[in-house]
Amino acid sequence: MTTYSTPALLLALSATLTGVVSPAAQAAPTTPEPRALVWENCAKAGGPETQECATLSVPLDYRDPGGKRISLAVSRILSDRPQVRRGTLVVIAGGPGSSGVQRLTQKGIALQRELKGAYDVVSLDPRGVGGSTTASCGLDPDDRRLPNLRSWPAADGNIDANIARSQRIADACHRNGGAVLRSMTTANEVRDIESFRVALGVEKLSAWGSSYGAYVGAVYAQKHPQRTDRWVLDSSGDPDPRRVAQGWLANTGRAVELRFPDFAAWAAHPDRDAEGLRLVRRAQDLRPEFLRLARALDRNPRPTTTAHIPLDGNLLRQALHLSLYGEAAFPQLAKLIKAAQDPTGRPVLSDDLVKPMSDEAAAVTMAVICNDIRWPGRVDAYRRAVAADRAAYPLTAGLPQNITPCAFWKDTPTEAPTRITDEGPSNILMVQTRRDPATPHFGGLKMRQALGERARLVTAETGGHGAYLGTGNACGDRAVTAFLTTGERPRNDISCPSR
Repeated sequence: MTTYSTPALLLALSATLTGVVSPAAQAAPTTPEPRALVWENCAKAGGPETQECATLSVPLDYRDPGGKRISLAVSRILSDRPQVRRGTLVVIAGGPGSSGVQRLTQKGIALQRELKGAYDVVSLDPRGVGGSTTASCGLDPDDRRLPNLRSWPAADGNIDANIARSQRIADACHRNGGAVLRSMTTANEVRDIESFRVALGVEKLSAWGSSYGAYVGAVYAQKHPQRTDRWVLDSSGDPDPRRVAQGWLANTGRAVELRFPDFAAWAAHPDRDAEGLRLVRRAQDLRPEFLRLARALDRNPRPTTTAHIPLDGNLLRQALHLSLYGEAAFPQLAKLIKAAQDPTGRPVLSDDLVKPMSDEAAAVTMAVICNDIRWPGRVDAYRRAVAADRAAYPLTAGLPQNITPCAFWKDTPTEAPTRITDEGPSNILMVQTRRDPATPHFGGLKMRQALGERARLVTAETGGHGAYLGTGNACGDRAVTAFLTTGERPRNDISCPSR
């Protein structure tokens, strides 16, 4: 998922901090001396020819640095202009569940172009991801399909099936996940990044963290402020330690409503006539038509080109949410809607809607958030919250408030989430799109408020998820590149026009 960031997977989760963690559990583990990195070329098609990979050994449990160790896949692209190199930039991928090594392949050439040799660019696969040590929950393939791993209520709002699935998944992860699964936390990803820094032999890191990676970056900056150089947080969520992912999820309904008009304007534009993709004549007509179509599919799912998987209302809503991440996905969504409107049409479902995630990917997606914080377990509270959210935000039909496996998670957190504060160097640049369907601007403002004078915010007046080198907003891209390459940061928060 395709690998998706926070939103595509994380937003299926919710949390509330209800327990008190003992002082002993909160004690900061030490970072042991890492073992030497042995680099080998690992260039992939479409990525930089000079990309290299290595394996980093870190403790499974940092409270026991001499105990069992696990492996992390790490990668780098050395500066092609060593005479102007000024430091090392770590790329922190989103998720949980996204591969930093893969993201370096995807964004490496663009970063080389923008940074002009100012950095060695590095990244890592967090524990549980890609080439790093993984864990498995042993889930049935159907439970690993994204539309099922995310908790979409039934057509009438009933959540009984979600409750049963959540219990089943939580039980399987407890039974099969083991110590590696229990070690997957935001706090340990921060420790792993610090171990990576030590292994690289650099005094400070600069960073570009995106989506959930922006949260990881904020926690690292809070824990290790003296190790931060120039720090970019791209597409941040509300860092409230009492809520964490619960807050991110709860914002989804409103975020999708704010982003939907961008798709409606695109789908109503006369240019779509030549493409055969114009859905309505007036943009304001698309929302009621989409809701009507989703309700019709709730009642009568349509056969598709994928055997045994019909197109129902929730699959259509899932396709909408994923497509709102970027305009490149708008044509595929329009084709799906047109096929669903045609009584003789046979909709084609994308792999994101059909293929199960790997068991390892599903495990880490849930484990990090379930391990980070204690989740509420009162089923009746979820029922009430789903009913209210369906009424307020029908495009997401109650998903943002629904129950997840974390409600039945067997292992309790070993430490409390980090509170982000304004204590630390003023070396952070935030960048955020105005209409992000996953980490909305109004949630990012909570991160901005928490950081105070440590940060400045660049708002790209556009829609989509992932602002830097992601939405084509030249002004926003220039602001981030200037900060990373020259240290120049806006004196105040700024707004960048849509193009």
